[in-house]
Amino acid sequence: MNWDQILEFSLRSALGSDAIVYAMAAIGLNVHFGYTGLLNFGQAGFMAVGGYGLAATVTTFGLSFWIAIPIGILAAIVFALLLGAPTLRLRADYLAIVTIAAAEIIRIVVGSVSLQEWFGGRDGLQEFNDSFTAINPYSSSVDLVVFTLRPNDAWVFTVGWISVALACLLVWALMRSPWGRVLKSIREDEEAVRSLGKNVYGYKMQALVLGGVLGGIAGFLVALDQAAINPENFSTDVTFFAYTVLILGGAARVLGPVVGAIMFWFLISLLGNFFTQATAGPEPLISPAIMDGTQASLVRFIAAGLGLVLLIIFRPQGIFGDKREIALDAR
Repeated sequence: MNWDQILEFSLRSALGSDAIVYAMAAIGLNVHFGYTGLLNFGQAGFMAVGGYGLAATVTTFGLSFWIAIPIGILAAIVFALLLGAPTLRLRADYLAIVTIAAAEIIRIVVGSVSLQEWFGGRDGLQEFNDSFTAINPYSSSVDLVVFTLRPNDAWVFTVGWISVALACLLVWALMRSPWGRVLKSIREDEEAVRSLGKNVYGYKMQALVLGGVLGGIAGFLVALDQAAINPENFSTDVTFFAYTVLILGGAARVLGPVVGAIMFWFLISLLGNFFTQATAGPEPLISPAIMDGTQASLVRFIAAGLGLVLLIIFRPQGIFGDKREIALDAR
């Protein structure tokens, strides 16, 4: 059992592109669910709209990468308005149903054969980030003591964590403003807020747009990290992993999604590498009668799911959350 290698891979996952993407997506969900009480189960749809908005603008329409960024953000805003307009006046579960369905519709549409000329079908789009890599300040690999990053990976790493830090700062400032206090009041009792003359529908729409834009930026980071984008990057489980990250770190906490993403991917990688090595070799630590190498990569998600269930039962507010402010009901 090579524990040094396991630790290196785990730390790489905890601080790498997956953690960055899910931290950004979970920050958007934190605005939706943590602060406003909106059950958005379609964050992957916002990510797809943002990512494809960026990629298609450059690859399909031949526009500048720097023009593509605001277009991708605008696409996420329009998507939020289209989702929120018919649902935000209704019960929260309607929003959950609409968002999960809409996200799947977006994924199927961009992967369809009839729109392959625009979105690349199942193969997706490539060759849209040349302008981004052209300004890469790293000319050689970057040594981070625990692991080393290639120049392109180091550039995405830098831009990604700066983006996450700026998103956290934005949420921190907004949630301490009168606007943010209204959002938290809506989460607690929207009828009371409405009785004070506040436009609850308008505030909900603004929160949906803000969280959706953050989700769109997470889609940007997916595209930049892989230098390609395809529909499978935005399957339904992406949203559920983002919720796992949010619940783990603690909803309605500015740094909850960030800490949750780091911890989640550290544990996933640690368990995956442990079980892989434990089932490998002529004399495996775990007998093939119990688990083989193919099953080893799946057991990590079983263990993570069990841990999440126990977390919800014994600490429903998450690790850093405040039970007095928000908690998930496990009954």
